Amino acid sequence: MTAQFVIKLLTAASLTGLLLAVGLRLTAAQILDSLRRRRTAWIVVANFVLVPALTLALALAFGVPGPIAVGMILLGAAPFAPVVPVFTKMARGDLALAAGLTALFPFLSAFLTPVVCELSLKTLPGAGALRFDVPSILLVLVLTITVPLAAGVAVNHGLPELGRRLLRPMEVLSEATGAVSLAFVTIVEFQTILSTGWKPLLAMLLISELSLALGWVLGGPGRAARLVIGLGTSNRNIALALLIALQSFGDSPVVAAVVANGLLLILLGLVHVACWRFLAPAR
Repeated sequence: MTAQFVIKLLTAASLTGLLLAVGLRLTAAQILDSLRRRRTAWIVVANFVLVPALTLALALAFGVPGPIAVGMILLGAAPFAPVVPVFTKMARGDLALAAGLTALFPFLSAFLTPVVCELSLKTLPGAGALRFDVPSILLVLVLTITVPLAAGVAVNHGLPELGRRLLRPMEVLSEATGAVSLAFVTIVEFQTILSTGWKPLLAMLLISELSLALGWVLGGPGRAARLVIGLGTSNRNIALALLIALQSFGDSPVVAAVVANGLLLILLGLVHVACWRFLAPAR
């Protein structure tokens, strides 16, 4: 069993479990209601057009090498990490909105992320030699994102008592699997991560902060909603980006680039949560 297979298996299991757990918390009516009250179209455009474009622009401006830039683009095209509801709860934001958008974006990602990546890579010098199989990736994303999410909602609707019993064990198991996956890939790719360099990390830091500001503006008048959109726009779906990297670029430094920049995004997300919770609490 190769290291890449283990990483792929752990990542897919974590992503599937997290999204199943999100679905177990929701009903279809809750999702629709949370989305009706927001400028959802603009939020979708920001996350699938503006943030990827910003990522590509800064990668080119900083002269980021091809494989590392590809890893950054994969993150830029994978919005609203499953951890956003957790961060929202810690920062005392609008948890219902966070759950609704976290439910919506993985479904959209299954169809839009491969397209956004394909278009972005066409304009990235040096990325032409890298393999990107859109149909194969679409199938993987549907099976690991759309299906478990829909299954969770269906169980919550038809068997709510079972859903309540499954929720906490599923959350604990999937979060633990995600932590093991991230730790394992960090160990395996450690030497390559060290060679990432400061320029790509600085570029990703700027992308994260600008995305946070963009999400805050699009969040509307309420602080709790602004917090959710800001966190969702700046915290990219590392598991999704890693899954795509392993699917298409497993023999290149792209995987290590996703991990290095993903670890930075997790750190920045925790810093933002701490600032909102302790330095700028809700009035």
